[in-house]
Parts: sequence; C-alpha cells; structure tokens
Amino acid sequence: MSSAAFDTEISERENSLLGPWRSPRQMLHAQVYDSHASIHDDATAQKLGFQGGTIEGPTHFSQFAPLCENIWGKAWFETGCLSAHYRNPAFEGEEVQAHVARPQAAQNITTIGMTKRDGTEILRGTASIGGVTGTALELRLKELKPLADPVILHDLKVGMKTTRQTVKMDFDQHMGDLYPFSLRDKLKVITEPSPYYSGADNPWGRPIVPFEMLSVLFQYRAREDRLPIRGPAVGLFADQEIRLLRGPVFVGESYSTEREVVALSGSRRTESVWVRTTVFAVDDAPAAIMLLNLASIKDSYANYESEYKELYG
Repeated sequence: MSSAAFDTEISERENSLLGPWRSPRQMLHAQVYDSHASIHDDATAQKLGFQGGTIEGPTHFSQFAPLCENIWGKAWFETGCLSAHYRNPAFEGEEVQAHVARPQAAQNITTIGMTKRDGTEILRGTASIGGVTGTALELRLKELKPLADPVILHDLKVGMKTTRQTVKMDFDQHMGDLYPFSLRDKLKVITEPSPYYSGADNPWGRPIVPFEMLSVLFQYRAREDRLPIRGPAVGLFADQEIRLLRGPVFVGESYSTEREVVALSGSRRTESVWVRTTVFAVDDAPAAIMLLNLASIKDSYANYESEYKELYG
C-alpha cells in the first residue's frame, strides 16, 4: 500500500479545483547558454524590460499535479498531459495559484489556468489523460501564422530532425549549464512535495520524476543538437506541452530523445521555433512527448538589424 501522492490543500469554487497560493523558487539565476546569461538572470532580464529574472514556466507545472491527481488518480502519473500557453512571467517572491476546471462527465480533458494575486494571468491551457486530442497547443498550432522574414531562424526549416541522445536524471546529477541544480536540490524547494518523488513508496515501487522536472530531463542535452539558430540571443519558453504515454518517467533510468522542428512562427518581438521532443524508453518505444515553443527575443540579438537588411534589403 503506497502513501497518498500529495497532502496539498485543495479548495473548490464554481466547479473548479484550486490549489494553495504558492511562491515558486527561482533556481536559474546561474543558467548559461550560448556562453551568456539567460532571461532568468536579473541583469539580463532587466535589459530586456522585465523587472527581474523570470521563473521558468514549467516550474508552475508542479502546482497542477495535486489537482489533476485529485481528478484522475493514478492515471494522471501514467498518461497525464499539461498543455500551456505562457502569458506573463512570475518573479521570485510573487504568489501564484493554479486552478483546474472539473471535466464534464466521461471527459478526459479540461481547462487549466494560473494567476497572480493581482489577477495577472500566468498561463492558460488544458490538462488531460489517456492521449486525448484537442489539447491547447494542438489547437494553437493549427492557428499559427507562418514566420515572415526570419533572421535568427533564417537557416531553420520545418522537418529538421536531430540525432538521438541518451539522457537520465539521478538525484545528485548536475543537469548542466541550462539547469544548474540537481533533482535533490529541486525536491528541497518544490511547491508540492510528494513521497512519490523521493522513494519507492508509490504504485510503481521506485521514485518518479516530477512533472516540472520532465522539461529539465528532456532538454538536458538540447544544446548539443546544433540546430542552425543564429545567436547569441536570449530565448524564453512561450508554449509547452508535456504528455506521458505509458507510465511515469523514473529517476535513474536511461531514456533517449529525438527532436523535430514542427513549426516556425513569430511576433513583433520574437521569432519562435516549435520543437517536438520524442522520448524513448530502453525498449525503444515512445514514453513521452514534449512540444516546446522556444521564442528568441529579436532585441537581444546584436546583429538583428544588419542581418535583416542583408537578407531582405
């Protein structure tokens, strides 16, 4: 008999489950990519108009786990999916609250959201189980306008694939320049602790990787892909979907990842590459899928204006 997954206090209002107000920890102050600091570094973020280093989007996924487990039970840990469009950043010390609408009878998909105390929307999207279609990002992908006049992503093409890479996450493993902390470090400050994450006291008899740390694992070797993205430029996660296909991802187990560029899009301030990461277990069958919209900020690329003129006159 395993322990309860969470002891998180859950309330209900207007047919939605609400988690507690939480203040997620910012653990990426020292993040480095392309040999420069990231949007999670205070000075870098402030240069780009943010009040400080932003809390990484998937950090918020932990607050949805108790709500989804309350709705779907064990199935959440085996075929759960969070699909989110990040709307505004949160910063260290700010409180945020997750809410999940109760799904209609016999439905395995529902809407989710997160807000700050002042009502600012952090993210919106869907939660689901069982491989259902119609997730927030599936719908969003269909509505994207093609990227016009790319500069940072000029050399990138939809359909590009990477070679497979082996990844795993041990408790004390440093996860590289992108994620300068370990799973054990994260578990000390995670907003929703669970015995499922740290030991064998769960239905699978071994520790599982928390939902928010799946992003860390799946991105662990992403910088080795060498996709032809011009830089250095500061990037941020704008949309993200993580879907489990057949059970939890386990601590200490080896997986392999393969990435494919599935879309290019843009806005006034950004150029975005949408990458689908397929995660394979040791039996070579897919275990999880992540869809990530990595948006590069045009103003952070020093050569943007000169290269634009060179490319487009």
